[in-house]
Amino acid sequence: MRFKDLFALSIRMFKTKTSRTLLTVLGMSIGISAVFFLVSLGYGLQNTVLQKITTSDSLLSLDVAEDRSSPAILDRLSVEKIGNISGVSETSPASNLKAKGKFKELAAELSVLSVKPVYFRLSGIKAEKGSVINDENVQEIAVSSALAKVFGVSPDELIGEKMTFSFDMGSKSEETSGGKAEKITKVDLDKEFKITGVIQGEENMAYINSGALESLGVDHFDELKVKCASNDDLGRVKEEIGDLGFSVSSLSEMVDQVNEIFDIIKIALLFFGFIALVVSAIGMFNTMTVALLERTEEIGIMKSIGASDMNIILIFILEATVMGFLGGVAGILIGWLEGTFFNLIVNLIANHFGGEKIDLFYTPWWFALSVAVFSTFIGMATGFFPARKTTKIDVLSALRSK
Repeated sequence: MRFKDLFALSIRMFKTKTSRTLLTVLGMSIGISAVFFLVSLGYGLQNTVLQKITTSDSLLSLDVAEDRSSPAILDRLSVEKIGNISGVSETSPASNLKAKGKFKELAAELSVLSVKPVYFRLSGIKAEKGSVINDENVQEIAVSSALAKVFGVSPDELIGEKMTFSFDMGSKSEETSGGKAEKITKVDLDKEFKITGVIQGEENMAYINSGALESLGVDHFDELKVKCASNDDLGRVKEEIGDLGFSVSSLSEMVDQVNEIFDIIKIALLFFGFIALVVSAIGMFNTMTVALLERTEEIGIMKSIGASDMNIILIFILEATVMGFLGGVAGILIGWLEGTFFNLIVNLIANHFGGEKIDLFYTPWWFALSVAVFSTFIGMATGFFPARKTTKIDVLSALRSK
């Protein structure tokens, strides 16, 4: 028999047993949609996390800090020495200073991070509202969203407002009539800083251009961002900086760890979706078994007029394959609609509480294609075993069946 004829015979069930066939396809699509929905959620969460912590520059950056087990000090001389290492294209030192920030009539204890504007690009830090600092105006600052909560205003209300700072430069011993005493050095900057951006963060933090704090005479840094010229330089530069006695880590290592964690999460989600798919496959297997029993007489007639066992097997396999394929396509569509609706609800709730809009679902094109292929294979597999039983049907017994 020609393939065209076999295919026509295989899809007759959609006309003769429409309701049962569509319910079988629906059952398969629900299982596929569960897999699609859960795994897309895993990919979406992974993308959301990585977008928050990475930029193209940050993946080429190293984080340098002092190692407690080493006498090396992260000062200007060390920064210059690291900057001269072959393969290093940029450096951005940062100092964490204790301060009291005043906003209107309110004051709060906070940390001030003295940085160059390039620090944000190398760190992958982005402004939630407004923009981060730049070199055009050193009097502009960015603050954390936690600070907005402390001052009892929204991030939007902070943009354009001004703050003043009083810095705690540590304590030193002084001789007094009663002996030695610790004196805390306070420095009040006679400057107003304009808030241009708000950065998501749980700590009370202000980011100030280091050029505006030169009068403080800070010569010690808490961390250093080092950008490498290329990915090939990362390992060597990291080793050379480590040889100088500093602790070195890279964001790429964190990204690898995040990917490993989410790979486990996606496997777990896939497992739960697979359970629903197995139930759907059992339903399809049952449908094909019932179809075999109902068509025993038809199979006998086909064999008596010359149809081979392979022809009949192909009819059943094609029928199951078509249902599997349609179930897969419908499942992908249903899973996508479920994800879109769920994401819409989450963003509406987040927007109501002043949160940021996010995309919780992401589906690589190859995954959607794999799901369609896999569902087609499942359909073919569920039709194969009932189809094999047709070879054992005796023609005379089949013709006598009612």
